[in-house]
Amino acid sequence: MPLTDKQVDALKPREKRYTVTDGRGLAVEVYPTGGKGWRYRYSLNGKPDTVTLGKYPAMSLKAARLKRDELAALVAAGKSPTEQKRMVKEARADATTLQEFGERYYSEVIAKDRKEPKGLRRYLDKDIFPALGSKPIRDIVTEDVRKVIWHKKDHGFDAAAAEIRGLLKRLFDYAQTYGLVTVNPVLALPMRHVFKPRPRQRTLSPQEIRTFLRAVYHSNIRRQFKLALHLLLLTMSRKSELLLARWEHVDFEAGTWSIPEELTKTGKPHIVYLSSQAKELFGELKQLAGGSELVLPGRGSLTQPFAHNAINKAKQQAVADLDVPHFTIHDLRRTASTLLHENGWSSDVVEKAMNHTIGGVRGVYNRAQYAEQRRDMLQFWANYVGSLIEEGKVILGNFRAVGEE
Repeated sequence: MPLTDKQVDALKPREKRYTVTDGRGLAVEVYPTGGKGWRYRYSLNGKPDTVTLGKYPAMSLKAARLKRDELAALVAAGKSPTEQKRMVKEARADATTLQEFGERYYSEVIAKDRKEPKGLRRYLDKDIFPALGSKPIRDIVTEDVRKVIWHKKDHGFDAAAAEIRGLLKRLFDYAQTYGLVTVNPVLALPMRHVFKPRPRQRTLSPQEIRTFLRAVYHSNIRRQFKLALHLLLLTMSRKSELLLARWEHVDFEAGTWSIPEELTKTGKPHIVYLSSQAKELFGELKQLAGGSELVLPGRGSLTQPFAHNAINKAKQQAVADLDVPHFTIHDLRRTASTLLHENGWSSDVVEKAMNHTIGGVRGVYNRAQYAEQRRDMLQFWANYVGSLIEEGKVILGNFRAVGEE
């Protein structure tokens, strides 16, 4: 006899799965876990077959019967419901774009597994989706992903290129799991050819700091970049934080630069206490900004910042003729940290000033912000850097922390 909704609801799981027939090929299958699913059994050209319809109660008894009748009409016309379902599934897979599946991968995997997913989200939105987002994921080949990865690498961002490669590799692994692709196109691009991590040990000596800053101010690069490079050294901030800074974040009266959480690597808001020299540099940048809300508006627009690589190129141009071993803008942070540590400043104060996350038990229990110590330290650091620039007053060491006897 035909089933009723009440009877389907009352079906209980057993040790092994079993089925209960509704009639005309429709049956409900009950799993040991308690789940229930609809099946349609039919025979075409003398060969029996079964096709799944959906899970109960997401598909009601009434909906299952309507679907059965629809498939029975196909069988009567000599068509296979199983084949039709396969064709529909393949058509959906063929039509799924990389952006559609990328959003699924982000919500189902990245957002759940990563505590700080903003970096990967940025790679999707800024690098991967603009280049490949509209293309069916099944049609993407190695050359497509190579262009995305090497676009980053060719601009000098090898580490970022490696992260994009890793993200794409995991995304296509997930697509393989769901049968959307049969081959992962990223596997033909070994990580060792994209990026070879090197120990980060480069720090500038006091003499190199002096040479660097004097070269910057005597170079032909834009005045904004001269001031920005000087500021990065004095504030120990990250390049991206300054490039995206807005004047609403800078308080000249309080002597602070507040970096919002969406601009920091740690995902936490950070306050930079400005030395008198840093305030002067910000003040000149304010005049150069021409009324823009951005601290460093780009060359052709008051509403858009400079390209991420622009300040790198400016630095390279400024030091092109120097007899100084290669260093990056990020090495300026390490230089400041190293010299401050060597001259008596507390590691906790230095790390907090750099917005580093302190690990281990100390990181859990130490919630101090060290505001006054950071302000004193950054003023001391600015004074020291200033003394290096002055002609004939290059200090090569033995400087002491504020308050040290």
